[in-house]
Amino acid sequence: MTQPIAKRFPTPALNTLPDDIRTRILAVQEKSGFVPNVFLTLAYRPDEFRAFFAYHDALMEKDGGLTKAEREMIVVATSSANQCHYCVVAHGAILRIRAKNPQIADQIAVNYRKADITPRQRAMLDFAMKVSKSAETISEQDFAEIGGHRFSDDDIWDITAIAAFFALSNRMANVTSMRPNDEFYMMGRLPK
Repeated sequence: MTQPIAKRFPTPALNTLPDDIRTRILAVQEKSGFVPNVFLTLAYRPDEFRAFFAYHDALMEKDGGLTKAEREMIVVATSSANQCHYCVVAHGAILRIRAKNPQIADQIAVNYRKADITPRQRAMLDFAMKVSKSAETISEQDFAEIGGHRFSDDDIWDITAIAAFFALSNRMANVTSMRPNDEFYMMGRLPK
């Protein structure tokens, strides 16, 4: 039996969506071979879809002091802490591909402190987790610790923004009961 994309809110049909949203979804489908469920779930509210993906792209697709794989590490670690099934599975797949490492996403999702990552990446995830779970406790000591790992102010802003943005995403995925696409589970696990 086919499972619904998301259980709590209606999922609009692709042919009913505004042209810009339909075009974006079709481009993702052409590139990946399927439509990630997050696109159809969030298309329920077109204006919010546009804002969500504009901010997503601004954070996740730019160049800077963090690699694209490190950005995905933040998503996987914080999404695991927030118990977001969709984001751990979907971004775990993206992390495996970007890191070219079939094990890294599982390691980070289970316990990033024991994952095969650098001390600098561990410090990055420590800071991201604090932003995700207890941002009100961030102190100058936290900035000094992460700064000691050669993260610039822009890097720290990116770490913070990614953790905060995905806290929103995690909550939307959990409330909508968004289901990860089956395709995500095997992506990046076997060499091509």
